[in-house]
Amino acid sequence: MSTATEQRTFDSLNPATGAVVGTHPVQDAGAVRAAVAEAGSAAEWWAGLGWSERRRRLLDYKAVITQNIARVAGVVHEETGKPKADATLEVILAITHIDWAARNARRVLGPRRISPGMVGANLAATLEYLPLGVVGVIGPWNYPVFTPMGSIAYALAAGNAVVFKPSELTPGVGVLLAELFAEAVPERPVFRTVTGLGETGAALAGDPGVKKIAFTGSTATAKRVMAACAENLTPLVAECGGKDALIVDADADVAAAADAALWGAMSNAGQTCVGVERVYVVDAVYDAFMRELTERARTLRAGEDYGPITMPAQIDVIRRHIGEAVAGGKAVLGGPESVREPYVDPVIVEDVPEDSPAVREETFGPTVTVRRVADAEEALEKANATAYGLAGTIFSGNRRRAVELARRMRSGMTAINSVISFASVPALPFGGLGDSGFGRIHGADGLREFARPKAVSRQRFALPGMNLTSFARGQAELDRVVKLVTFLHGRRKR
Repeated sequence: MSTATEQRTFDSLNPATGAVVGTHPVQDAGAVRAAVAEAGSAAEWWAGLGWSERRRRLLDYKAVITQNIARVAGVVHEETGKPKADATLEVILAITHIDWAARNARRVLGPRRISPGMVGANLAATLEYLPLGVVGVIGPWNYPVFTPMGSIAYALAAGNAVVFKPSELTPGVGVLLAELFAEAVPERPVFRTVTGLGETGAALAGDPGVKKIAFTGSTATAKRVMAACAENLTPLVAECGGKDALIVDADADVAAAADAALWGAMSNAGQTCVGVERVYVVDAVYDAFMRELTERARTLRAGEDYGPITMPAQIDVIRRHIGEAVAGGKAVLGGPESVREPYVDPVIVEDVPEDSPAVREETFGPTVTVRRVADAEEALEKANATAYGLAGTIFSGNRRRAVELARRMRSGMTAINSVISFASVPALPFGGLGDSGFGRIHGADGLREFARPKAVSRQRFALPGMNLTSFARGQAELDRVVKLVTFLHGRRKR
């Protein structure tokens, strides 16, 4: 990091090679304050454009990103080390979310009539959702386009301006996203990026000009962000990772389940908040599943099929979890020797005790624990025995049972006979509970997350003898209302 008095800087590195990808300023509290103030002015202009003009500009932004897929994916590849194909898929998913948010914002948030009910028969009632102003987005490094765009696009579509603080590991991606937005919307800095380390994110969360924070990261960091937000009662939507489970029922397609488990556990080097970290397999198909899973996993190559561990500090966590898993269970593939920085080869361990850190804590590496269970009920009980509650997967040949298990799984999202598929459906909300955070991005819930409900009631005509909100009200008027309410609501249902 530069020690120049004019401007501190930091480098983003390619985790696979250690080469410097770019150098960026460490923007302090003053710089963040200036960015938020400028965004506040832009927010008024953006909100004043109305639904149609915002929609047009967001669709233009989508087109600009689409035209620059290779460029964006290239920066993702350089800063995270993930294969270009995976980076490209990430950008494509983000594009679909920008499109959905732009096209559906008015339908979800625009004014609509609300029935006033019998007591309010003389009223006209409307509900709409208004912009908050400036939304601060603090993004992660593992999916530096797809994940923050789930907040950025929806906040913009709702009529807000956005100040984005990307991870210090992937600042170049965040800078590029804002630059491409300026090509589509050159008039005002409605979406801008500030770069820096933890202090920059803390300044953004604590700025009184920010009306909501959207955060993605660890549970521990989320608590620090919440503390900063508390100073100004700034609301927060937080997505904090998970320890997601995949259940394989007795009548599941074993080959498909093994393929999904492998992708969910190993893709992006296991650095996926909704990735598969635990698998529970019903006894009847356990041996067949393990054969399928192990044979497929043996063909994977770190550095080819998936990239390096992007955050160097995570290596220690992964190494510790593997060591404790192997000590308590049985290594089926790989082990402590699989860690060869910056890469980790696939690791599969079975019969790991449920109280092991490898089962209880988020690993965020290409490892998975597998346990044999008597039936799907036992699998669900073990899957739900976690402080996290982000996502999960059910593989079953019985549609009714699969849906029932999915509904009972303690998670914000569950995929059936597929893995992580909910993330590709823009209309579905994304988020969790417990240590996985709260609030939602994506879908109608994601749009409402970045708006405030505004209720309006208008008296269309006066009701004779029914002026209840007046000191001139008499007993006869109250008696009439009591009779009406008794008629409408006084009968018990048998």
